[in-house]
Amino acid sequence: MKLTLDRKYKKQDYTIGHLYINGQYFCDTLEDKDRGLTQDMPIEEIESKKVYGETCIPAGLYEIKMTYSPKFHTRTWAKLTSGRVPQIMNVPCWSGVRIHPANEASELLGCIAPGKNTKKGMVTSSTHYYTILVIDFIYPALENKEKVYLEIK
Repeated sequence: MKLTLDRKYKKQDYTIGHLYINGQYFCDTLEDKDRGLTQDMPIEEIESKKVYGETCIPAGLYEIKMTYSPKFHTRTWAKLTSGRVPQIMNVPCWSGVRIHPANEASELLGCIAPGKNTKKGMVTSSTHYYTILVIDFIYPALENKEKVYLEIK
């Protein structure tokens, strides 16, 4: 399965994108500020441009796995999958990057929040879209031994 995140609105403090599942629009996304990073940049360049907690991950292609989250395992939405939350693997200069519910960029630390961009600089209904994304798409694909990839443009 392939998820595609098309970063549409790159603002001073946040980034709004559109998330597609196998080419079909699914929802909007919220991320930290886009600083023009790409997966292919030298590590030194990424590190020099990254601002901790205020930078979205580099554009590129990543595998997603459901892994146990010590931070989120007690949240109601994470309990649906026994504390396992989608993790974006092998992000250069980041660790523990996940897809999880949030409403504002200040809640992300590099992660991605699904939702609807109904308010400027935010997404709403994030838990709703997260639950559908995980329960109806990511979790079943992984249970069927299918790899799940996220391409960020």
